[in-house]
Amino acid sequence: MHNLHPGSSAHHQLDVLVIGEALVDIVNTREGSISYPGGSPANVAYGLGRLGVAAGLLTAIGDDDHGTSVAAHLHSAGVQLLPGSKSLKRTATATATLATDGSASYEFDIQWDLAPVAPALIPKILHTGSIATFLAPGATTVRTLLEQSHDSCLVTYDPNIRPALLGSHAEAKQTFEDLIPLTDVIKLSDEDAHWLYPTSSLDDVASRLLKQGARLAVITRGAEGALLATPGTRLNIPSAKTNVADTIGAGDSYMAALIFELLARGEKAFAPTALEMIGQTAALAAAITVSRPGANPPTSAELQARLVGVKQTPLATV
Repeated sequence: MHNLHPGSSAHHQLDVLVIGEALVDIVNTREGSISYPGGSPANVAYGLGRLGVAAGLLTAIGDDDHGTSVAAHLHSAGVQLLPGSKSLKRTATATATLATDGSASYEFDIQWDLAPVAPALIPKILHTGSIATFLAPGATTVRTLLEQSHDSCLVTYDPNIRPALLGSHAEAKQTFEDLIPLTDVIKLSDEDAHWLYPTSSLDDVASRLLKQGARLAVITRGAEGALLATPGTRLNIPSAKTNVADTIGAGDSYMAALIFELLARGEKAFAPTALEMIGQTAALAAAITVSRPGANPPTSAELQARLVGVKQTPLATV
């Protein structure tokens, strides 16, 4: 057993703990192949580090060249790789093939087996998602950590659905819905929402998530903006316009900025006027990311520079 929060003086207090997979994205383009450290939870942790958040990642990587590159990548953003994370024989890979519009399709070589952990000190926000919450045997450990932590901190969740790695639709949907009561904030892409609930509108999906226990449901729609919904408020926030290099890491950058804002605002984050600015900030972060290749989220300075030009707009209620 090891602790979620390392007790040694060599580690700093974590404001956000991210739990989930880290891997290497191998991107195939017409010009050749390029490798980037990736994995949705690792991207979120990296995005938080770039925004100046004290963030840590609990993951499972190998003590190999890919694992070394992942660890160095996280360290470059100030992200703590928690002890016990180098536990696999080899680091997972995801091979992405880009279409002409910049969208990506993936093939995975991944094992997810997270060592049993016991939280010693709960962070302010715990984030998880993606493959880590579905793929056995590690998904069981992730659920246990949520059960131990959800009453003591804010929990955010992005399922980041990868159908190729899931079992049946019914099983995946059940796994997802079983986690909702253990979370506070859930972000889905419109693709996630349509896969989970193919006969429901996005507005109905948001209502379902709130009814099942989420305090805030966020559904992103790419260039069409995002829906942010609480039990008392529904906002449509437009996307920030930009030229698209590719969409790799866009959702994770959005998620990191969303967590950044939740951390900064605390309970005030759930007020309607705060939600509007949170949505605008996350949209800008995603726009900066898609404007350049790979999962390359903004620094705090880059995001703040763009936010200076953002004017408050009337609430776009649904």
